[in-house]
Amino acid sequence: MKDKFILTPFFLDQPLPGLEGLTGEDWAVNQTTTGEGNIQEHMGVLYQPLAEFVFNAVSEGERPVSIAGDCCTSIGVFAGLRRANIYPDLIWFDAHGDFNTWETTPSGFLGGMPLAMLVGRGEQTILEAIGLNPINETKVILTDARDLDPGERESLEESQVVHMTNVEELLNYPLGARDLYIHFDTDIVDPSEAPGMNYPAPGGPSVNTLQRVFQHLAHTSRIVAVSLSSWIPSLDPDGRSQTAAMSLLHALLEG
Repeated sequence: MKDKFILTPFFLDQPLPGLEGLTGEDWAVNQTTTGEGNIQEHMGVLYQPLAEFVFNAVSEGERPVSIAGDCCTSIGVFAGLRRANIYPDLIWFDAHGDFNTWETTPSGFLGGMPLAMLVGRGEQTILEAIGLNPINETKVILTDARDLDPGERESLEESQVVHMTNVEELLNYPLGARDLYIHFDTDIVDPSEAPGMNYPAPGGPSVNTLQRVFQHLAHTSRIVAVSLSSWIPSLDPDGRSQTAAMSLLHALLEG
C-alpha cells in the first residue's frame, strides 16, 4: 500500500519551526490558520483539514501517515479514519500516559490529555468540534507510559485500557484480526538516543528494541494508519532524535 505523508508542523496550536524541512514530494502539509478563540478552538480548526487529508488518503487507497509536533493530532487522524468507515484498534507508544483530565492534571497541560480525550474522558470540546465520538477503552493498548502523574495512574488502572509497561510484551500479545492504528511519541525512546524532547523521561526502550516491536507489527499487514509525535527541532542540533524517530517510522511502514 502506498503511504500518504501528512505533516502538521504545529505543537498544539502553535507553529513548530523546523518540521517543514521533512516535507517530501507529494506530502500534504496542514498549514491551517487557526483564527480567534481559545486553544481548544484553535486545535479543532487545525484538525478539521487533518481529518480531511486522512479521509482523502484512505479514499484513494493510500495509508495515512501523520507527522506532527504533539500527540493531540491523533484526534484528527482518528476522525478521518472514522469518516472513511475504518474503526481500528489503537496501540499508543509513549513515555507518558497522556491520560490526564482537568481533574487529575497537576499542570493543566493539554498535551498530557489526548488519550483520555479519545476514550471520552475529560476534555471533549476538540472531539466535538470535529465530530468524533470517543473510542472504546477495550480497543486501546498503551505501552511503556513510564512517567505517570498520580491521578493519571489511578485513572489508568481503573480503566479498561490495556497498559503494557514493557513494549516487548507486544511480540507475543494476541492482537486478533482487527485493523491497527499505531501512534508513537518519539519520547518513548531512551533519552540517551533521542534527547531532543520537551519532556524527556529517564529510561525507556532503545531504538533497536522498538524496531523489533515495530517490525513485528508491520508484519501483521494490518496497520491502516500511523502517527508520529515528533522531537523538538530546536533541541535536536545533531539530528539524533530525528534519525531515531524516522528510523522507527520506517520500521513500522516497511517492516
